[in-house]
Amino acid sequence: MSTNNTQIPYKIYLEEKEMPRQWYNVRAHMKNKPAPLLNPATLQPMTARELGQVFCDELVKQELDDSNPYIDIPVEIVDFYKMYRPSPLVRAYCLEKKLQTPAKIYYKFEGNNTSGSHKLNSAIAQAYYAKKQGLKGVTTETGAGQWGTALSMACSYFDLDCKVYMVKVSYEQKPFRREVMRTYGASVTPSPSETTEVGRRILAEHPGTTGSLGCAISEAVETATSMEGYRYVLGSVLNQVLLHQSVIGLETKTALDKYGIVPDIIIGCAGGGSNLGGLISPFMGEKLRGERDYQIIAVEPASCPSFTRGRYAYDYCDTGRVCPLSKMYTLGSGFIPSANHAGGLRYHGMSSTLSQLYDDGLMEARSVEQTAVFQAAEQFARIEGILPAPESAHAIRVAIDEAMKCKETGETKTIVFGLTGTGYFDMVAYEKYNNGEMTDYIPTEADLEAGFAGLPKIL
Repeated sequence: MSTNNTQIPYKIYLEEKEMPRQWYNVRAHMKNKPAPLLNPATLQPMTARELGQVFCDELVKQELDDSNPYIDIPVEIVDFYKMYRPSPLVRAYCLEKKLQTPAKIYYKFEGNNTSGSHKLNSAIAQAYYAKKQGLKGVTTETGAGQWGTALSMACSYFDLDCKVYMVKVSYEQKPFRREVMRTYGASVTPSPSETTEVGRRILAEHPGTTGSLGCAISEAVETATSMEGYRYVLGSVLNQVLLHQSVIGLETKTALDKYGIVPDIIIGCAGGGSNLGGLISPFMGEKLRGERDYQIIAVEPASCPSFTRGRYAYDYCDTGRVCPLSKMYTLGSGFIPSANHAGGLRYHGMSSTLSQLYDDGLMEARSVEQTAVFQAAEQFARIEGILPAPESAHAIRVAIDEAMKCKETGETKTIVFGLTGTGYFDMVAYEKYNNGEMTDYIPTEADLEAGFAGLPKIL
């Protein structure tokens, strides 16, 4: 697609006044809306009252809103955003030169804050609404630790208690991420744990398990619902989270528009959907309205391939089966992925919004093996000077692949991908890769069938 002849800088910075003052709700422009969450006991759509027992009241409204395309960002959240936003859109000139590709490559860098990732965009919003409601604190889960880190920062800012259940394999692999959370005042428990009923049950059924995001969610929800003045908050998957993360895509589009740049391909890593959903939201909105077309690619680990090998069905959002059921691409709530180093992508399902868009053929998905991901991560670090998070490196892998296709065909395509955060707390993973000790585990059909066997029977 065309661009103007203006010299494009390495980094496109927006002015503070260009930062979004409204979140964009892509569901408002979807012809086929995401299926409603179901009460696990009655199998009826969850009501606002029922959801309010788990989530903050204002967040429940956002979760259920399928009609309002734009929702005002409270001034208190805007003021917090100003500490690290707008984030830069970077032209990867050095990578283009090294690859000798005619493709133009851009990445939206979300690592310019202490949490090291995009997760702070939603964490501060959810903490704000919890404080506004007069709550004592919140509970949550975290995989790689970026969400837990972001939420601990946000809770510290608003003087809220923060209880984090961290997937056990990540708790052990990423001790310094854990310590950042504790520095900000959060309590961090490896999951599954002996501190909750559901944790004890999972440990009994799966002795020695390394845990999963589904396990950690179950523990966090149980803790929140058993303590007065607490609510549960989630860093991905939910509609409300994709809404908050839309600041990523809105800023990206404003920066591209500033120089008359129209992307051909937009790429994001996909675990539960927060980063991908946030990056693509305004572009998908144009696609839904028939204004423009884009090739949108979700990239997931081959070890946890919910889009590429999962089933589109109602499933529990958590391993303990205490959360609502969501219609999504899923591997089954009982599926526990291998100890992949991209901890933030080790979730058995995918956002209901993204699942609907994928099922409607509006985006595509690819799965990649982790050794190939880390090869791309090191290549990017050596050329562009940023050590990427393992999650982000999934998008880098496919961006490089697409750029090399352009080299073969001679096409001059514009590629935009999301660099969700930095990998400086992921050095155990890089050490494994550098030592040649990293392996690629891909679940067998039998592994997947075991997960699918636990799907609830819903017509």
